Amino acid sequence: METFVVRVWLPDRPGALGQVASRIGAVHADVVGIEILERGGGSAIDELTVTLSDASLLDLLISEIRQVDGVAVEDVRPVAPGRPEGSMAALLAAESIVSAAPGERYGNACCALRTLVDGDWSVVMRLPDGELIASCGDPVDLEWLAAFLNGSEHLGNDLEHTPGDLVWSRLPRLGMAVASGRSGRVFHARERQEVHVLGRILDALP
Repeated sequence: METFVVRVWLPDRPGALGQVASRIGAVHADVVGIEILERGGGSAIDELTVTLSDASLLDLLISEIRQVDGVAVEDVRPVAPGRPEGSMAALLAAESIVSAAPGERYGNACCALRTLVDGDWSVVMRLPDGELIASCGDPVDLEWLAAFLNGSEHLGNDLEHTPGDLVWSRLPRLGMAVASGRSGRVFHARERQEVHVLGRILDALP
């Protein structure tokens, strides 16, 4: 069996998700997880975890889903073996941060955040000087990031005004921010809310 995450845009109407599930079943695939990432403006963005008997059926699966009126496929990606799903992934990220020794906490937070959001990189940065406290993943333009985070201070954690490929949370008590980015796939409301909550947890720890 092969497992994939399929991110779809759906009309926010009764029965739309059922129609998509029916198309998935038509290629002998199973929906084993559903996460609603965002709703509004008459649309919903859902992330479906789907198992296929053979990866060669993936193109057919996508074609079937697109046959449902008003449905678009935003992204498809394979699921790494053993990766937790949805809310469990967020809980494990929180556990990793809370259970870490003080000297390892920020490094753990970076790795947990990057894993949770499938990011290319994650950092914990002191503000306003832009000092890098911890990082995980590919290099990021720290000068640009510090300038953005400092320039966005008036927004607090108003994540609606964040670039699509960046997610972040300000840690006001610590005078820091945690941020993550990825290319080719925008962040949606549910993911941004999870990161904001993780940031509040990190900021509250003694």
